[in-house]
Amino acid sequence: MTDPNPIDDTADDYSRFEARLVARDQDATRVVTADLGETTARQLVTELIDTGVVTPVPGKRVFIHEPSGTAFDSSTQLAVFHQGWTAARNADKEGE
Repeated sequence: MTDPNPIDDTADDYSRFEARLVARDQDATRVVTADLGETTARQLVTELIDTGVVTPVPGKRVFIHEPSGTAFDSSTQLAVFHQGWTAARNADKEGE
């Protein structure tokens, strides 16, 4: 019996394919905040203000994230925080 040709050996193909699928699934469920631009952050904060999740304090130029009680002076910081906060809450609900 001869040894199999290493070029024709496809034994590891499935493992590599499965690893790529798992990595892609993890990327799809992971919250990415590094790609959050200033314009997108402002839009998100405006939506949060409209829904009552965020209260602006005009005299102090501060945003209050009502569910957590945390204050922010930057719309980008608030947007990133809210995305992380939402992801953590969703993960807690899935873990129950």
